[in-house]
Amino acid sequence: MEKFGRSQPVRRVEDVRFLTGAGGYIDDIAPADALAAQFLRSAVAHGRIAALDVSAARAAPGVHLVLTCADLGAAGLDIHIRASRITNRDGSRGARTLRPMLARDRVRFVGEPVALVVAETVAQARDAAELIELEIDDLDPHVAVAPGGPELHDTAPGNLAFDFALGDAAAVDAALARAARVTTCVVEDNRIIVNSLEPRGVTARMEDGRLHVAVNGQGVWQPKKDLVRYLRMDAAKVRVTNPDTGGGFGMKGCSYPEMFAVAQAARTLGRPVHWMSDRSEAMQSDNAGRDLVSTATMGFDADHRLIAYKVDTVANMGAYNSQFAQEIQTDLFARVLPGVYDVQTVAMTCKGVYTNTAPVDAYRGAGRPEAIFVLERAMDHAARELGIDPWALRRRNFIPADAFPYLSATGMTYDVGDFHMVLDRVRAEADVAGFPARRAAAAARGRLRGLGLCYYIESILGDPDETAKIVFEEGGAVALHVGTQSTGQGHETVFASFLSDHTGIPADAIRVVQGDSDVIPHGGGTGGSRSATVQSTATLATVEAMIAAFIPFLADTLEVPVDDIGFDGERFRAKGSNRQPTLREAAEMAREAGRDDLLAHSRTIVLENRSFPNGAHVAEVEIDPETGVLRVERYTVVDDFGNLLNPMLVEGQIHGGVAQGIGQAVTERAVYDETGQLLTASFMDYAMPRADDVPMISFTSTPVPSLYNPLGMKGCGEAGTVGALAAVANAVHDAVAELGITGLQMPFTPLRLWQAMQKGRRGAA
Repeated sequence: MEKFGRSQPVRRVEDVRFLTGAGGYIDDIAPADALAAQFLRSAVAHGRIAALDVSAARAAPGVHLVLTCADLGAAGLDIHIRASRITNRDGSRGARTLRPMLARDRVRFVGEPVALVVAETVAQARDAAELIELEIDDLDPHVAVAPGGPELHDTAPGNLAFDFALGDAAAVDAALARAARVTTCVVEDNRIIVNSLEPRGVTARMEDGRLHVAVNGQGVWQPKKDLVRYLRMDAAKVRVTNPDTGGGFGMKGCSYPEMFAVAQAARTLGRPVHWMSDRSEAMQSDNAGRDLVSTATMGFDADHRLIAYKVDTVANMGAYNSQFAQEIQTDLFARVLPGVYDVQTVAMTCKGVYTNTAPVDAYRGAGRPEAIFVLERAMDHAARELGIDPWALRRRNFIPADAFPYLSATGMTYDVGDFHMVLDRVRAEADVAGFPARRAAAAARGRLRGLGLCYYIESILGDPDETAKIVFEEGGAVALHVGTQSTGQGHETVFASFLSDHTGIPADAIRVVQGDSDVIPHGGGTGGSRSATVQSTATLATVEAMIAAFIPFLADTLEVPVDDIGFDGERFRAKGSNRQPTLREAAEMAREAGRDDLLAHSRTIVLENRSFPNGAHVAEVEIDPETGVLRVERYTVVDDFGNLLNPMLVEGQIHGGVAQGIGQAVTERAVYDETGQLLTASFMDYAMPRADDVPMISFTSTPVPSLYNPLGMKGCGEAGTVGALAAVANAVHDAVAELGITGLQMPFTPLRLWQAMQKGRRGAA
């Protein structure tokens, strides 16, 4: 690869492999002799298992093994999958759900795995699964996103998962009582099915007495930790690898029941076992995203300054606690609750409820998109009720640039920011001055046109620790071992380019190694927009340690004082010597001298503080009143991500995030009926956004470098989605405001919009 300057748009090197069919995805790496796994899943949302007879399946052609929950327990596994729990407002812990690896005694959602069949072929495994006699006595389901109803768990009276509160509620109520104006807005955040391009899969095998599990997730260390815990194995006996992965979006960041069952099958049989989800299976059993309803209340003084803000939320947990679910709509939501506004009197409550639906967990942004969506819808709604321009209302309440570092009402210390500068830039880039003319032209065609703004901020999350390891291999190649995991972001390009920029090693000589728990002892995986910032900081620390280690060796070899040797980013230079070795040349010198200790270098870093990317999104939409069809016509993004490693890949991340946000706002919605049956379990019924649903997206970077890491970076992976929901929703409300329509909820489907406009016209008449 040609060497570029730092922070230049370098094309992705891994795309050649992917586009030519040479990717090593989970279905590609299964051994030729792997047995096929198939899960029998519940077709009932809530019921007691009256009978489970697998004898016919065990005797079916090609079948090697059938496992039930009883079999897993008898083998000594810890069958109940645990999850994080938050602290309730009364100091108690959130409810604990006993989620079995395979259903035991009771089923709680359609798609819950009940038994595992392992056979020579997929067809034989499916045929055998159909022979299993499963009798379920129906129980009344609970599907409403509200406490109460038939209880799913003895440990959760009233189906209450948690009752969280933050802030001084009395102070907020007092401020609202003295406010000149108080506005209230109800915001529904519709349930999403993640639908990564590649569904989930697992391959497990025994290798030299060790269990090797390959899972297409977002990192290997959490799955390894879980396998060790639940299979009760010695950590040294477990290896986890992560092959190429076609999308994760938070959904693949958790450990699922299927991984444990497949791993145990491989242990039992001593043969490789492979499972790959099909699409409808995934839609029923993958962790879903969002699914909450919030009421936002704002109090303003006579000068339209925000003096109090509170949010009361009810969030759907699905049938069980998933790995991070309780934290997402509580702790993570709270991180950015007040957004970019200078308000210190803030409070929130959130009640989590269990329903007979698939569990809910992280989806691109994990709590921050939900919080910003509520805040920015409430701000836009308030502006209309106050009779003030929504852009002006935001400006009036921004945290001023000279107030940083700024301690937010929810305990986050924002290091830097210039929100006025970003807003000025997006106003120009979006050509807001030309919007009245575009609206008039749309009206002449019989269309309604609206403009929507969202100003977001988010908090980079995930493990603050990360490790990097640099290994000089024979022949001049260099391996960079990382603790993050690419799921399509372009890590192989970014990390190789970064190492090249700081060492002079040609990027095409660098091989990025990821996704193997045997390679480095710890890694944080990918999630929370952490990867580039935390991994690059670890790589930089490793480079610095590596250079420091080589200098004494070179001083001795070149016979010059240690203080006379320096490194200029490409070569070592020594006073009094005409030899100027590169790092690779220095490594070969060390190899020849028998200094193997200089051929591998590793460092682990901890970022004590997280960065706070922020930016403004502006959406323009047009609606056909006759059909209700909505089109997003223009979309403009101006972001402050601090310093960028590869602007082209950052822009690609924004495009993907915005597309997912537009999908949720306009087309996507997971629907369960009153019996708990998923009505949107195929792409015939679940409307993913298509290319013609997404306009060209303008992206501009306006960096204010972070003070919280040595590179001045701020994460970008989730920002597109964080800003998109409210930008589109506010544009829709702006378009229909002339009809007196308020309170529309996502997704803005043609039927919903048409019905609202018909009602609006009748009201106006």
